[in-house]
Amino acid sequence: MQRTVLAALPAALILAAGIAAAKLPPPSPEAQAQAAQAKAKADHTAKIDGYKLCLAQDRAAEHYRREARTQGKDAPAPLQTAACADPGPYAAPTPPLEQAGAHSPAQTAAKPHNSPVPQAPAPGK
Repeated sequence: MQRTVLAALPAALILAAGIAAAKLPPPSPEAQAQAAQAKAKADHTAKIDGYKLCLAQDRAAEHYRREARTQGKDAPAPLQTAACADPGPYAAPTPPLEQAGAHSPAQTAAKPHNSPVPQAPAPGK
């Protein structure tokens, strides 16, 4: 009985690998837009987290220097670093013009696209 189970195991693994390698259909445009929106929100949240971390590090460094001065120790001078940049409120990304339906209508032709005057012959003919 164990030999039968052991002999069937490689076949089952090969079948499972074949199923796992199957390609999924591409996501719909709505699903792509929703994924882009979620990514934009996650990116903004990461920026906010970085900003809050920067502020907390500045407060911790200032507290350390203040405590060192009150204890009579020589506190190191603060390093010159870039100021913490507030990313501001979240703004949803705007869709590309093709998806927004913002194409201008075709202009009405003021003159025909061709001319009754023939073009000059090509050089060398």
